[in-house]
Amino acid sequence: MQGVASQVRLMLLYLGWALLWSVVQVAVLWPTGFSRTLTAVDALLFNLLLAVGGYAMGTGLRYYQPSARQGAFLLGWSLGLAGICTLLFDLLLGQFLSGATDYLAFVDDTLPIRIAFGWLMLLLMLLLTWLWFYTRELQETEKRKAATEKLAREAELYNLRQQLQPHFLFNSLNSISALAGSRPEQARTMVQQLSDFLRGTLRKDNNQLVPLAEELKQLQLYLDIEKVRFGHRLQVEVEATEESQRMKLPVLLLQPVVENAIKYGLYDTVGETAIKVKATTEDGYLTITTQNPYDPATSQPRKGTGFGLDSIQRRLYLLYARQDLLRTSQQDHQFTTTIKIPQHYEKMPDNR
Repeated sequence: MQGVASQVRLMLLYLGWALLWSVVQVAVLWPTGFSRTLTAVDALLFNLLLAVGGYAMGTGLRYYQPSARQGAFLLGWSLGLAGICTLLFDLLLGQFLSGATDYLAFVDDTLPIRIAFGWLMLLLMLLLTWLWFYTRELQETEKRKAATEKLAREAELYNLRQQLQPHFLFNSLNSISALAGSRPEQARTMVQQLSDFLRGTLRKDNNQLVPLAEELKQLQLYLDIEKVRFGHRLQVEVEATEESQRMKLPVLLLQPVVENAIKYGLYDTVGETAIKVKATTEDGYLTITTQNPYDPATSQPRKGTGFGLDSIQRRLYLLYARQDLLRTSQQDHQFTTTIKIPQHYEKMPDNR
């Protein structure tokens, strides 16, 4: 259907071209003293024949794009077509205006000029047709390229997310197994919490944007599971302004950040660990800062970022095409992760 519609549009363009030049030709022939009827029949017949010939030849350019060397053949073909159209015009005009001998004699005298004019018109029509098809082909190529890149980006995002989930899931299952014998009630609670958390993650798409308030609810489900594992040792303080809670960020972005903070702030210690999550807004960005303590003697934060943070940085790059949205720093036994989410990014849809 799209190909038929394209051909119809092209045909209408050629017909419009013929009518336009018919008006111009009538205006040019007006001073010769011949009647408007004669000049109008002349102009319409000649330009319609050129339009039909140009359309027939131009349609082939949709499937055949000549190179620079082959352009010479087009010059020859168009010249031949102009001659054929002019001779056919002369024969048909003689049938239509058989009684207008003076005008037919005038037409015979101007045949060489008409062939040259028809040739130039055909070349111009073919050039415009080639540019039209060439532009459409470029647009189609860009669409296919964008679709391919989108599929590849979504596949990589999905792969990154799938790499994060097993690590958390295995830890949770190990904790449930350990609790099943000694504290079965806590084990059942943890199973329910894990079920709620996974149900929420499975409903989400990697490209989806959600309000921070919704993301914090999902983060709380994760923290409830971790608190069953670590008990009072894990203390998490979440601070988010009312304005920031309405702003949007990629779904399930905070959980691996907090998991990274727990890993480096809690795994190698025996006391309580306080992790702080703070969300603010500034200059069109949602800024989320996660801070956790670490002991340099026992916990060795990797230079740069761990796998969890590397995956988040890669995900942010895939979504926003920027490498500066995640930063980490270490100072005074505090490891800080800062994420900035642009709030005016139009290319990533909200699929909720």
